Amino acid sequence: MRARSPREQNWRTTAAVGNNQRMSRIDSHIPSSSPGYASANSALRPALAACRSSFFSAGFFSLFINLLLLVPAIYMLQIYDRVLTSSSESTLIMLTLIAAFLFLVMGGLEWVRSQILIVTGTRLDGLLGTRVFDAVFMQTLASGGKIATAQPLGDLLQLRQFLTGPGLFAFFDAPWLPIYIAVMFLFHPAFGVVAIVSAAVLLALTIWNEIATREDLKQANSNSLESSNHTQRNLRNVEVIEAMGMLPRMRARWQERQNELLTLQSRASRKAGLIAAASKTFRITIQTLVLGLGAYLAIRREITPGVVIGGSILLGRALAPLDLLINTWRGFLGAREAYGRLDALLRAIPLREAPMPLPAPKGELTLENLVITPPGAPAPVIKGISLVVAQGEMLAVIGQSAAGKSTLVRAMLGIYHPDAGTVRLDGAELDQWDREALGQYVGYLPQDVELLDGSVSENIARFGAIDADQVVAAAQAAGVHPMVLRLAEGYDTRLIGNVLSAGQRQRIGIARALYGDARIIVLDEPNSNLDREGDAALAKTLADLKRAGRTVVVVTHRSNVLGQADKILLMVDGQIALYGKRDKVIATLQQGAARGPASVTLRPAAAAQADPQVE
Repeated sequence: MRARSPREQNWRTTAAVGNNQRMSRIDSHIPSSSPGYASANSALRPALAACRSSFFSAGFFSLFINLLLLVPAIYMLQIYDRVLTSSSESTLIMLTLIAAFLFLVMGGLEWVRSQILIVTGTRLDGLLGTRVFDAVFMQTLASGGKIATAQPLGDLLQLRQFLTGPGLFAFFDAPWLPIYIAVMFLFHPAFGVVAIVSAAVLLALTIWNEIATREDLKQANSNSLESSNHTQRNLRNVEVIEAMGMLPRMRARWQERQNELLTLQSRASRKAGLIAAASKTFRITIQTLVLGLGAYLAIRREITPGVVIGGSILLGRALAPLDLLINTWRGFLGAREAYGRLDALLRAIPLREAPMPLPAPKGELTLENLVITPPGAPAPVIKGISLVVAQGEMLAVIGQSAAGKSTLVRAMLGIYHPDAGTVRLDGAELDQWDREALGQYVGYLPQDVELLDGSVSENIARFGAIDADQVVAAAQAAGVHPMVLRLAEGYDTRLIGNVLSAGQRQRIGIARALYGDARIIVLDEPNSNLDREGDAALAKTLADLKRAGRTVVVVTHRSNVLGQADKILLMVDGQIALYGKRDKVIATLQQGAARGPASVTLRPAAAAQADPQVE
């Protein structure tokens, strides 16, 4: 077995420490019931606490609404016991007018209560919307794009809809059940006993509904989310699926997941439907039978005929919230699951506070013993790299595929966080910079260029306020201005549904990287999809950037780019194989000093047109 050098042993040790720290971060994504987890910050609870007064106001209105719901029972009681016995039309008219007025008041209170909850929902979205959006973005970034889902935003919508929907009214109305039962005891103790027994039965049905459907709905929601993510991943590869005839197999896999999901949902729906039917049947039956009980008591002269009707109406009103709870229980479970997922996400990804502003960067990058493990990778890809890119220098990074070049430049930009070591910009660690403020001084072209939905000018301007002069200047600096003018609507061409070639996207992406006052430009394979015209424009762009004193880092496989570089870094297996002045490194390579995996034969740009790989 090969003996490890002290340097290799050092980065392996630091990587192990980094892996332990990273596992701790991953573990933080998993909900826990431990005291430490319970005390962790959660944005949901403060947001709900801020809306607490609104919920109390809705509950206060519910008090009067539920008191006014006694009006129908009292009205019927007066009709049977006062109006029919006295045959007084004036009494009937006055009672009817009073009842109608109280119903109008109750309707107004219902409207006010619903408006309070609607405003509360809007306020809750205002408190949490941007926070959840940022958390989704950071979750996707931390996973290296492997977790790319907008499900948390859907969870927020589901939670808000429940808190502003009719299902919540059942929770406001249910606490007034004891008042209705107390009034029924005043009518007759038998009525009160029936009300208590009926409430107990409906409460038991509600608990049964929770127990019977909880696991199936939880598993169904989990499967639905997983199936949605799986489908999204497949849709990003539709061309490959279509070209190689994989659609039937992909469809079969989707159908298998869908069948499992439907089985769980159907099983839960059958149970919930059975319980809801039993609840409705029981409530209608007991309301009818209580009329018989009332008639029996009236025959025995224990109550008046008015109490018979009033008691039946009041029992129905008392049981209605419990019946509504059963019917809306599925929505409550969904909202509870959404709350749990949101809470876990926001706990795992704390709010990123903006650090103290720093002066505009000059552009010096310093890497010190850098160890990087990309998200999902089992072991470090960057293994103890140290180098300095001075202000105004151009560094070319070369190496075979999977040497760690893209991982290195992502670490330079702060996209990947180090397991060990540091990345400094002008002497300050990247975490000390405010990302939004720093972004205007950074230009980045990733290997796989994706333009965002919007116009060409919006993409170049990074979706900020469009400065036409700066947009055109960036396009001209990237040599893409004539190409944009040839598009159907020039700079106003919408990219939604607009088919651009890979080379066109790459050139517009370079213009986006150069927009504004970019002082640090990182280009990952900027000419991988360019033709000769694009290659010539890129060479001119790099020369202009050097004259302007910009710091440039270019990952490339083509030799024509190396002629512009001040320094060259050759990477092999995540480590530095060669690093130094351009001419010296090229001479060393040509002399065959870098042997084995590090040996590289540089091809001229003309040859690289057919095969861009540097071997």
